[in-house]
Amino acid sequence: MQIISTTPFGQRPVSADLIENQMLATRESDVAHFDKWELFRELCVARLSYGLSDRDMAVLNALLSFHQGRNLSDNDNLVVFPSNKALSERAHGMAESTLRRHLAALTGAGVILRHDSPNGKRYAAKDASGDITRAFGFNLRPLLIRATEITDRARETRAAAETYRRVREECSVMLRDATKLAEYGAEEYAKHDWESIQSLTTEYAKVLRRKLAFDLLNDLRRKLAALTGVIHDMLGMGKTSKTNKMSGSDNNNERHYQNSNKDSYDFEPSLDKEKADGQHPEIETLDKHRERSEKLNPQAPKLPLPLVLKTCGEIQNYAKDGVNNWYDFVATAHFVRSMMGISPDAWGKAQIAMGVENAAIVLACMLEKITEIHSPGGYLRALTQKAEDGAFSPGPMVMALLNGGDKNVA
Repeated sequence: MQIISTTPFGQRPVSADLIENQMLATRESDVAHFDKWELFRELCVARLSYGLSDRDMAVLNALLSFHQGRNLSDNDNLVVFPSNKALSERAHGMAESTLRRHLAALTGAGVILRHDSPNGKRYAAKDASGDITRAFGFNLRPLLIRATEITDRARETRAAAETYRRVREECSVMLRDATKLAEYGAEEYAKHDWESIQSLTTEYAKVLRRKLAFDLLNDLRRKLAALTGVIHDMLGMGKTSKTNKMSGSDNNNERHYQNSNKDSYDFEPSLDKEKADGQHPEIETLDKHRERSEKLNPQAPKLPLPLVLKTCGEIQNYAKDGVNNWYDFVATAHFVRSMMGISPDAWGKAQIAMGVENAAIVLACMLEKITEIHSPGGYLRALTQKAEDGAFSPGPMVMALLNGGDKNVA
């Protein structure tokens, strides 16, 4: 009876992986034979899924060269027994210590199997006719047994690589569009905050130069798609811009505004106090809102409304009839601020310091991160103080939210 070694020679211990690989070598193969060099090329493609490096594959290539014949066949002797010196020569002069490390990696991955002799040497015993009766060295049979699995993994790897390439191409095209459109917008539409947009494109360009994991690349594609959509809206190229144009200008929309909450839109301490004094605040019309906005902040907000709505979508859940213009946006922010626990005094000072629309933008940004803000009123007062000192604008807050960053944008 032929005895096949199942334990390693010398100090190498028996492990669960070793026993599993030994059992694998005794399984029946799905294919009777397979071209060894075709199988090697497939494994080169799928090598990362087996935890193998290119240097490991160079050693496997040298091992396969010692096997006689083109195909790995189930009825052939698949044990090769080169000496370290001969193997090193075919591995382009690799040092023996390095060679042993890569052989251990191939064995651990289960693509080859050791058959160690009693003294650890590699050799074959032949009968009188010259046929090999037993051999001690490296068994290539695991490659044949896993041939179908290897080709399947190679196919999956190629598909994943193609998907990665396509996503990276999309990112490159969107980044180019965003960069050039932002340059055009900075020249032709100076009223918008193009500086923040251009800083984002520069940041994304730096990220794209790296070799990203697929999840990070896919996340970058999502951010670039959002940024490109925002730029289109700012230039009047997007769907949101067309909708806003069809909705009519504020001049043709002289509807009255009356908030359901008990705080006046004006900057008085409290509507309840006015009622107690017998006063009845006048319902504010759009004309009055526009007149006060011009007094408080002659400059219109640099951030376009489509950009703010795309970034701070939570506030739209509180709009009764949707947000179609800045008036709707400010009115909704005024309604929401009491729900956030912000006093009329803090809100009024913020509107005076920042301007009506900009204060509403800040509140919308705060609403997106409301679970992370301990005291919304105190937070707004701190931003108001910065605005009074000329050291604050809502642009960085919006861009940080658009970029998905968790940094403190205040």
